[in-house]
Amino acid sequence: MVDLETRELEYFVAVAEELHFGRAAQRLSIAQPALSKAIRRVEARLGVQLLLRSSRHVSLTPAGDALLHHGRHALNAVAAAARNARRAGDTQDHLRLVIKPGGDANLLSGILARYSLQPDARQVDILFGGATDRVDHLRDGRADVALLYAPFDDLSGLAHETLHVEGRVAILPAGHRLASRTELRMADLEHETRPRWKGVPGEGTGPEIEDVPQMVHMVAAGRTIAVLPRSLVDPVPPGLTCVPVTDAPPNRLVIAWSPLNRRSLVTSFVEAAVAAGRAQPGRGLDG
Repeated sequence: MVDLETRELEYFVAVAEELHFGRAAQRLSIAQPALSKAIRRVEARLGVQLLLRSSRHVSLTPAGDALLHHGRHALNAVAAAARNARRAGDTQDHLRLVIKPGGDANLLSGILARYSLQPDARQVDILFGGATDRVDHLRDGRADVALLYAPFDDLSGLAHETLHVEGRVAILPAGHRLASRTELRMADLEHETRPRWKGVPGEGTGPEIEDVPQMVHMVAAGRTIAVLPRSLVDPVPPGLTCVPVTDAPPNRLVIAWSPLNRRSLVTSFVEAAVAAGRAQPGRGLDG
């Protein structure tokens, strides 16, 4: 027996996100009494209290917080399944690739060239995502494949293949006290101001940034330094210097996709991407 119907899960997620029954009811286009009754029915069926209610306040219990976290993923999976089912029957459907601007380690043109030679190749629509939302594109079905950076991106639940492994460099203003060094260690950067990437938990104390171009401006202005994969700052912008950080964990560029998306065009694209990664001059998968 299924404990929750999709509609009931949608109702709960709306209330949990709004923390207000009136706003959630308006968002769902249903009457508030009906929504309240539905949530009570869910709580009774699960045998746990999901929400703490008062006349002025709604909050999540630990059980409610857990259901919100897993419920979002479940709804995304249902939506992705529906999209993939519709698209599987469309012989003219495009393949959708999501990347971060400049986040292809200069492999994209080679990947597209290889894929174009596949007998079942389709048109590739390239979507540009931000620092943290490309994984969401895969999980909710907006994209079929993505170029992601490990360990920065969360690959849990995704299928993936490594295309390229590279070290990291410190990006410094040309006049920085460490800019003349041939190599650095993380300890050398311990007291430097590091940026805070929007939406990414971390220990940076510097300005909040959303993308690499914004980071470059902040470094050039002397507001911060950064440690990034070398390919993200290739070529090196004027006024900046890149110094290898020898003990920083290596970075992997991966091609990732949902294991639920088993269409042949995804398999063909992944095969082309892996072949392009292996063929790129001066690049390897062993760092």
